[in-house]
Amino acid sequence: PPPGGGGGGGGGGGGGGSGSGSGSKADAHLFDAQSVATFGVALVGLGEELGGQMALRSFGHMLQYGDVSTRRGVPLALALLNVSHPEQSAVDVLSKLSHDPDVATATNSIMAMGICGAGTNNSRIANNLRALASYYSKEAGLLFAVRVAQGLLHAGKGLLGFSAYHSNRALFCPVAAGALVAMTHAFLDFKGLILGKHHYLLYLLIAAAAPRMLITVDEELKPLPVTVRVGAAVDTVGLAGKPKSITGFQTHTTPVLLGHGDRAELATDEYLPVTSVLEGFVILKKNPEYVPPVQS
Repeated sequence: PPPGGGGGGGGGGGGGGSGSGSGSKADAHLFDAQSVATFGVALVGLGEELGGQMALRSFGHMLQYGDVSTRRGVPLALALLNVSHPEQSAVDVLSKLSHDPDVATATNSIMAMGICGAGTNNSRIANNLRALASYYSKEAGLLFAVRVAQGLLHAGKGLLGFSAYHSNRALFCPVAAGALVAMTHAFLDFKGLILGKHHYLLYLLIAAAAPRMLITVDEELKPLPVTVRVGAAVDTVGLAGKPKSITGFQTHTTPVLLGHGDRAELATDEYLPVTSVLEGFVILKKNPEYVPPVQS
């Protein structure tokens, strides 16, 4: 071969070596211990309002003083802390981070917005995602993330939510929590996994899915519309007597949607629930001791 060809080949080889070196430097931030540590902070404050506020303050410090890998983990940790609960302060932070110069941070923020509003049809997040869809119209990867987040926001047309807790947020479900944590780990390498050949990892979220509605049925499993009171849940642990379990309630006829922190109770004694927790599908049976009110 001509002498020039050999020199060209050597130059090409050198270029390839430097390219792989820069690639390995970029990949060093993917599953950094600090990114995963932010998930630990979120898990410590999970399911507790005061702990969640303290974790949110810690995340503010991480965004201010942390390095790249820490910033990438914070949006996903915020999503873990507010699954299907679009709290205004968390949505504000995620909305700001969704325009971050670092593509991985912006992608994680978009997916975190989808998880925060999953199944709630939250109008503010919907407007944010619509604006992001036009903003990132030329970026295929980020646009895909926006579309997935929009799908999560309107999951089950608003009838499906995601949570690591059930039974009026009293019981912790390890499988649901494991699914959410595994999902956040997959999002740390969104480009390599979700945009690569492992997009099916998104189905991990199904393990944390739960219905957001209350449907009452009779003993033959036929729909049975009854009057229920729906209001904000009150913590009655350690209170004497029979304290009210909900406050600021409204009266509805089942089926009815229950928001985050809402609790339902039967308005009359005509039926008795088979379960002590009114969420999802509840079987009712007739109360043999019920006396209908006398019409005057």
